[in-house]
Order: sequence, then C-alpha cells, then structure tokens
Amino acid sequence: MRPARAEKMITVLCLRFPNGYNPHMRNQKWAKALMIFSIVFAALALTLAVYFLPPVHERLSWRVASLRTRVDHYFNPPGEAAFSPGQQDQMAAIVNQTMTAMAPQETPSLAPTLAPTDLVSPTPSITPTFTPTPTPLPEAVSLAGIRHEYQKMNNCGPATLSMALSYWGWEGTQDVTRPWLRPHPDDRNVMPYEMVNAVRTQTGLGALLRWGGDDEMLKRLIAAGFPVIIERDMGDVRPNADWTGHYGVISGYDDGRGRFILQDSYISSDYPLGYEDLNRYWRAFNHVYVVIYPLEREAEVLAILGPHADEAYNLQHAVEKAQAAIPTLEGRDLFFAYFNYGTSLVNLGDYFGAAQAYDYAYSEVYPTIPSEARPWRMLWYQTGPYFAYYYTGRYQDVVNLANLTLETTGVREIEETWVWRGRARLALGDVDGAVDDFRTALTYHPGWPVAETELRNLGFTP
Repeated sequence: MRPARAEKMITVLCLRFPNGYNPHMRNQKWAKALMIFSIVFAALALTLAVYFLPPVHERLSWRVASLRTRVDHYFNPPGEAAFSPGQQDQMAAIVNQTMTAMAPQETPSLAPTLAPTDLVSPTPSITPTFTPTPTPLPEAVSLAGIRHEYQKMNNCGPATLSMALSYWGWEGTQDVTRPWLRPHPDDRNVMPYEMVNAVRTQTGLGALLRWGGDDEMLKRLIAAGFPVIIERDMGDVRPNADWTGHYGVISGYDDGRGRFILQDSYISSDYPLGYEDLNRYWRAFNHVYVVIYPLEREAEVLAILGPHADEAYNLQHAVEKAQAAIPTLEGRDLFFAYFNYGTSLVNLGDYFGAAQAYDYAYSEVYPTIPSEARPWRMLWYQTGPYFAYYYTGRYQDVVNLANLTLETTGVREIEETWVWRGRARLALGDVDGAVDDFRTALTYHPGWPVAETELRNLGFTP
C-alpha cells in the first residue's frame, strides 16, 4: 500500500473512531450481550422449572391465574356484558305446538276410572317418620371432629367434601376427592349433585340434596350431629366485581351471637358468619344443602327433614320460598330470587314457567344491577336457563347464552356450557359444531357420561 493511501485510511478511521480503532471491540460487545442473554434465559428457565414443581405450582398457580384474569377483566369488564333473551315471543307458539303434538289422543271407548273427587295424591318417594312434637334446640352447638383443609387451586368443592367426610371417619384428603369431582385440574365447578353421587359411589356413606333451606333446618341437623354442606356466594370477602360461588361445611351455631360456624377451605377453620349474612349469600344458590350420614342413620335424617324428605314436596317448597322473597328484594338479591324461582320450576319440569322467570331476571333485573356488582359467573355454577330455553325450543337463546358465558368470562373449562351449546347447535342442524362442542366438554371432564352419550347417539366414539 502506498504511504499516501495508508495515511489517508488511518485518518478516516481516526475520524470515525476518535478513541482509536479496535477491530475486536464489536466482537466483545456481542459476546457480552450474549452472556447477559444466556444468564437471563437460564434464570427464566430455572424459575419456570421451580414454578412447575408440584408443591410450588399448587401454591402459586392460582395467584398467577388470578392476576391474568384481573388484567383481562380490566380491559374487558365482564359485568358490562349482559344476556338479552331474544325468543320470548316465539316461546308461547313453540310450547303450544309442542304440547299439542305430545298431547294424548282422545279415546272415546275408554271411560275414566276415577271421578274428579276420587283423585289420589301421588305417594311420596320417601316415607319419613315424623316427630309429632319437635324437641327444643340447644342455644349453641359446635360439632368437633372435622379436619380443616385449605383448598388448592380452584378446589373448594373437593376440599369441602373431604372435610365433611372426615367428620365420619374418612381419612382421605382433597387429593382423593378431586379426581372424583374434577378429573381435569382446570374444571371450574363442582355441582351439588356431583358431590352426592361421589359420596354414594365412592364411600360407604349416604347423602341427600335439598333446596330452599333455612336456619331452622340447619340448626336441627347440626344439633342432631349432622354437619351440612352449603353453596353460597362469597359476598363477605368478594362483594362486587369478583363475584364467586363457594362451598362450606356448617359445623355449629350460636343463637347468643346470632351466627353459624363454617369450616371454610378458603378463609379459615371455625369461620363465623351471621345468620342474616349467611342467608343473603346462600340465596344466590337457592338455599341448597347437602347432608352426609352413615347409612344406618338414614331414618334419623329423614325424620329431621320431615316433609322435606319427599323430594317433590321440597322442590315445591323452594318454588314458594322464591316467590315469597321476590316482593321484598331489589337489585342483585332480586335477580337471585327470580333465578331461584326459575331453577325450582326447572327441577319440577315446568320449563315454560322457568323460562319466563329467567327472562325477567335477565331482561328486567340484571340491567339494573351496577356492572361492577353483577354475578357474571352465574352460569359456571347453575345451568337452569339452559334447561328452560332448550326444552321450550329456544335453541338460539341457548347458543347465545353459552357464547356469552364463554366469551365474557374468558374461561373455557365449563363442560356443562359446551354440552348445552352442542345440544342447541344440533337442534339447529349444525351437527359438526355439536360434535366439536361435545368433544370439548370431554376435554375438560374426561369420561363424563353426559357428553359421551351425546356423541354415541350421533354415532361417534367418545
């Protein structure tokens, strides 16, 4: 290289790199950046590995899920969306056509065997032994022997059942009851009837499910030595936007202090809740209760239940209780009362009346509730509207309600909603969509006979 050209090149390099040119400088910077990236990546990998260790994951996953949900709901508040029934006008015509088609044809040659005055009331399915004079109740009772258990992620149903069973000497934990009730770890809800079925099939104990409970019934069962499982909303700890359903075991009461004692898997053992508060939160679930007992003590439980030992009587009582509450309530409590009225009618097979009750709850009452206080998770826990709309031929309303439940809550792990949407889509002629929905239901509840039966009826293997 000529001296003049070399001198010119050095001058250019000095101008571009005033601190002097180092041919290895760029490589060193890249090496340093790569080392920092490697350290960060290794730290993240280690954090994830530790997070997914079972003991750590059980304690933290619900917090991560809760944070993710809160962020999503901040940008898309679920309480702002509302279901608007769209087929009320069609319902009367649909039901009339259905009833006409199903009505028995008149047979002139047959005469009725009973005159109207000779009609006999149906025989109750259970014949309890009634106590003529109720024994006065103690002012306070506290049942010992329930092993308290804090719930794992989304596991209040299995944990509550485990606690209730422990009173009768059962030695398992929620790790045993969870596969009975929630085969998929992300399944969002356990229905009361699923608890009853699990007790009857997995243990040597008996169980009964009833509706429309009250303080007196709870006290009588507890005083006789029978803890009671109830389902309520968590208005005492989550009053508004995070409205949530929850189970608990009532193990005592105290009239002097006006409160029940609950074994609560989320809050604490021996959790006190006032009579008025409990009944208000219990209303969201139609005052449902489950009693577990040794089979040899079944007659004793039936005697305590009295006329409520008969399911038909109990369901009619729940209808009347909801009706009586409606004129006294407003806002969210009024919504629950109308919803309970519909649910009780569904349980009695009156789908037309139930649909009318749900229509009023959703179209007239729900919009009056402040958006931050709306019970937007309602269809996670109770599926009565699906029954009512489906069995009155309002299939599009079923689809719309299911879509709203899945979209606004941001949760897919609700197998009942998938099955009902599948049924409605099938009725509307969408076979492929129905099959997809039934299979999705099985994803979140493996082996669920309800979804498996729907697929088999269509000629598909679950």
